[in-house]
Amino acid sequence: MTSQTSSLTSESPALPQALVLLFALCCGAIVANLYYAQPIIELIAPDVGLSAERASLIVSLTQIGYALGLLFLVPLADLLESRRLMLITTAAALLCLLAAAFANQPDVFLGLALLIGLSSVSVQMLIPLAANLAPEASRGRVVGNIMSGLLLGILLARPLASLVAGEFGWRAVYLMAAGLMLLITLVIATTIPRHAPSHRASYGQLLASLVHLLRRYPTLRRRALYQGLMFASFSLFWTVAPLELSRHLGLSQQDIALFALAGAIGAVAAPIAGRLADAGHTWCASLVALILAPLAFAPNLLSAGLGWIGLVVTAIVLDFAVQMSMVLGQRSIYALEPQSRARLNALYMTSIFVGGAIGSALASPVYERFGWSGTALLAAGLPLLALLAFIGKER
Repeated sequence: MTSQTSSLTSESPALPQALVLLFALCCGAIVANLYYAQPIIELIAPDVGLSAERASLIVSLTQIGYALGLLFLVPLADLLESRRLMLITTAAALLCLLAAAFANQPDVFLGLALLIGLSSVSVQMLIPLAANLAPEASRGRVVGNIMSGLLLGILLARPLASLVAGEFGWRAVYLMAAGLMLLITLVIATTIPRHAPSHRASYGQLLASLVHLLRRYPTLRRRALYQGLMFASFSLFWTVAPLELSRHLGLSQQDIALFALAGAIGAVAAPIAGRLADAGHTWCASLVALILAPLAFAPNLLSAGLGWIGLVVTAIVLDFAVQMSMVLGQRSIYALEPQSRARLNALYMTSIFVGGAIGSALASPVYERFGWSGTALLAAGLPLLALLAFIGKER
């Protein structure tokens, strides 16, 4: 596919399926950078000198870096040519991953974790670009299909990291990720269409407009709150579950990889959500997602628990609910102001990864003090708050 310059029009032609698939693959590969560390923090932490209580900082700092990139870098896609921005950030991610593979000091590794998150934001430039290129009638379906790739990247990163670390050590995971970023950089350079936005402003004005958008659209504020709480629960669960599986249930890294793979089933929610949104069922589908998320933890809150089977059930149901809610929220905010989709997406996704960072930061201390039952109770309470807010605001 040759490069081309696209412009935002109300009658955009349908996106070729091959291009949608390419967008999905790129999104999945890039976003995986944020999740490789989750199942292997117990391998990384002692090797770089981090205590058990500080181990989850590896995950939370990566998500904080991603949130900062969303807030300060992604809005540039409404101002500058998208493909160039994606190439710069993806190349930076490659360098940071390489450096992490050879880091030996705790503060150096944590700093690189922050930078890996910061430099992996090109995925959130791809999604608004696809929304701009897609016609209105199929926008939800296109976004949902691309989000399937992104969500598979999130969910498959964990089993892949567990398998590679189990065979070759955790440093091999970062070397593998750097090699993948080299491939993705080449793909972006040769196949992703150019998109020159029509918006004209200074960088300062662009950032100031974020406040204006947040104040102007209550739908954006509400969706950001719901998904921030959902993702805090998601991140809390996926940071602690590998610890519970290895410490108390005796699973190996290969077994944990199979467990994480089960969670990938939840990615089927993304295209389903996109089609439901296109058909006008956003409210009902959102209610279902917000009910399912706290219910997902029921097997873990029983007096005896259900062991690893309960964790598998929780992983599948929680992932399904979180992914469905995320796509429904994106479809809603993209309809607010077409020329500002990158900034709207930046605000929405920033709230999500701030929630994720909070969930990850709480994971180790809550688990060390209250065990799995206390962690599950907190993880169930977060989406329950989102459900209560949804019922109170949108009924």
